[in-house]
Amino acid sequence: MSSRILIIGACGQIGTELTTRLREIYGAENVIASDINTRNLELVNSGPFEIIDAKNFNAIKDCCKNYNIDTVYLMAALLSATGEKYPMEAWDLNMNSLFHVLNLAKGSTIKKVYWPSSIAVFGPTTPRENTPQHTICEPTTVYGITKQVGERWCEYYHEKYGVDVRSLRYPGIISHKAMPGGGTTDYAVEIYHEAIKTGKYECFLSEQTSLPMMFMDDAINATIDLMRAPSENLSIRSSYNLSAITFTPEDIANSIKTEIPEFEISYQPDFRQAIADSWPSSIDDSVARNDWNWQHRYDLNAMTKVMLEELGKKYRDN
Repeated sequence: MSSRILIIGACGQIGTELTTRLREIYGAENVIASDINTRNLELVNSGPFEIIDAKNFNAIKDCCKNYNIDTVYLMAALLSATGEKYPMEAWDLNMNSLFHVLNLAKGSTIKKVYWPSSIAVFGPTTPRENTPQHTICEPTTVYGITKQVGERWCEYYHEKYGVDVRSLRYPGIISHKAMPGGGTTDYAVEIYHEAIKTGKYECFLSEQTSLPMMFMDDAINATIDLMRAPSENLSIRSSYNLSAITFTPEDIANSIKTEIPEFEISYQPDFRQAIADSWPSSIDDSVARNDWNWQHRYDLNAMTKVMLEELGKKYRDN
């Protein structure tokens, strides 16, 4: 029997591409997308879609029952920069949506849950270079606090109730399809758009701010590979470190200049600089690579080539 999958927050940056890929794998009719709005018409029209507020327990419960859902991907969240502006809303959405899904999985036919964490769980006291899987987590953002607490609850529900919950600590995610959604690593998406549109970009982080990043295709592959991995192979039920490439704004600008030599970048750090400075500059994800054979495919220049190619097409077509 095919999996029946519910994606909560399907119209977000990662949710959009995850939904598309899962529909390709499992069939559109078996992947129910949901969000609080219908702004992404292409996604809404490509398969079953439900308007669901991730904070509404009964709405999630009814949807799971109506569609016989056995797997839930909870992708709804307020991200780091937005969360600092609206701390209580971030706590409410990020925590209560997770409790709703974990509690449903505890006593229903839901067999598997995916919930994303982030490098935001780390803080200024965390070792910055090759941050290990098990380390100090003292986050300084509301978003990071919700992810740290969420990791503990995921492990608790697995140990206490046997919930098969799986998670990845995403680095910054770069995509040419969905626009960024209020994260501190958004510069690494915006810079490609501006390179095509105007040939210049003012970066809100300083030139030497090194952060772990990942091309969206690798993030989607990692997510699906983790969910397909045999349960007995998984040693982490809080959240796996995940990494692919590490670079600075200067590095990404130089990579763009190999394709667009006249591109110019300037720097005007804002409040997001302090957030970035509290995060690791590189991640040790050897546990993920050993447990379920995680491997990334894109380096910086390969990613730049695809980003500029695809965004170039998009802006020409518009």
